[in-house]
Amino acid sequence: MSLRAGATDAPARARTPSSFVWDFARRKPMGVLGAVIVCFLLLTAVFADRITVHKPEQVRAAQRFRPPSQMHWFGTDDFGRDVFSRVAHGARISLRIGITAVLLGTTAGALIGLVSGYLGGRTDLMVQRVMDGLMAFPTLVLALAVVAAVGASVRNVIIAVGLTLAPAANRLVRSVALSVRETPFVMAARALGGSQWRVVFRHVLPNCLAPYLVIATANLGSAIVAEASLGFLGLGVPPPTPAWGSMLSGATQTYLFRAPWMAIYPGLAISLAVFGFNMLGDAVRDLLDPRLKGRG
Repeated sequence: MSLRAGATDAPARARTPSSFVWDFARRKPMGVLGAVIVCFLLLTAVFADRITVHKPEQVRAAQRFRPPSQMHWFGTDDFGRDVFSRVAHGARISLRIGITAVLLGTTAGALIGLVSGYLGGRTDLMVQRVMDGLMAFPTLVLALAVVAAVGASVRNVIIAVGLTLAPAANRLVRSVALSVRETPFVMAARALGGSQWRVVFRHVLPNCLAPYLVIATANLGSAIVAEASLGFLGLGVPPPTPAWGSMLSGATQTYLFRAPWMAIYPGLAISLAVFGFNMLGDAVRDLLDPRLKGRG
């Protein structure tokens, strides 16, 4: 009997956190690569002051258009500023805007979709018509309209990007809430006298967390691109604050052939961030979506 119990407990003991991580890394290597890239970018943003020698806003007229060298790893721009320092510090702004916009926009859209889907009726009808109106505008056009109306600043860019992400999160969480509210355990909770808000946040909300995490992770890459697009068009973070999009805007055709590194390195940073977040988002989706379980 003891041998049988030991044999039964062996698989449970074998499923340690390290074994889970190793199994996930074996099944989703691109997801692990995405997580490594995201961690690298986050560390770069946090320790930008320590890994850079030059100040990102320091102008040196005598060192304009210097090519990459041991002193300036990514070269210098048209004002003599160190491009490596500006890319590293630009990670702070770009990631801050992207992550904050996703948290605010996706969370707000998900909560509205949760309540709208559960309540249904006229409330759901009015909320969804508003979301239809927001989705009628292309993402970049809506963000441009918001920033142009309220002005360019970090806070306003976060609001503009977050607003563009809310409708998709609303639709996804609403669809889950519509299906969950008809399940037997939710109907039983209502029959036992549970209030609407208790049923929503105690029983329906936990079942919407997985799709929320999936769309939040997937939206991170889109938020980075939206912030960079606004900066490229001159409606992002005001200069001289370094941001990847505004750095690309400064590397116009006038300097493209004279100093191509001004556009290459910020562009690589944006591409790396989008690639990392997309790979991580795909892995999170595969991990949390029950329809994809069992696939390698």
